[in-house]
Amino acid sequence: MLSNIYRYIGDFWSTISVQSNGYGGLSMEFYSSLQVAQEHLNLATPEKNTLTPMQLIKLTYLSHGWMLAVHNRPLLSESVEAWPYGPVLPKLYKKIKKFRSQPVMARLSDDPVVDVDALDVIRQVYKLYGHLSGLRLSTLTHEEGTPWHFTWHSRGRSGTISNDLIEGHFKTLAAE
Repeated sequence: MLSNIYRYIGDFWSTISVQSNGYGGLSMEFYSSLQVAQEHLNLATPEKNTLTPMQLIKLTYLSHGWMLAVHNRPLLSESVEAWPYGPVLPKLYKKIKKFRSQPVMARLSDDPVVDVDALDVIRQVYKLYGHLSGLRLSTLTHEEGTPWHFTWHSRGRSGTISNDLIEGHFKTLAAE
């Protein structure tokens, strides 16, 4: 089942056109995990959807991974860590953990993501993954062969997952 999702995603991403942001598509602005998570909340609101902490953390990670793969640059200014339930952004986790498994009902950032390419990736990630449960997203992001798996088994709990590893993994997904 997961391989079918990855195959669909690879086909989908291969059709995305690179949009110019006025800098030849090469803006080097990085965002906090709170800013990216807020963009996902903003996308969910008009659809009357809610997102749990697990969903927000995984959607933010997936946005970062696809940004690395599609635009060859990071989205996030923060490191991703390998935790028991998959990749985690500690700053975001600390901010939303109080919601536990309930929907996040707080504004996380007043600073919007302004880069056109970054917004496009965030929108596409929400479109592809936003309907999946937190548990499903967790399973998807920490199965064998993922950056989380390699980091968890080589560096252990809270090991930093390198951007190179994330980028390589998502480029492989895009090529499938």
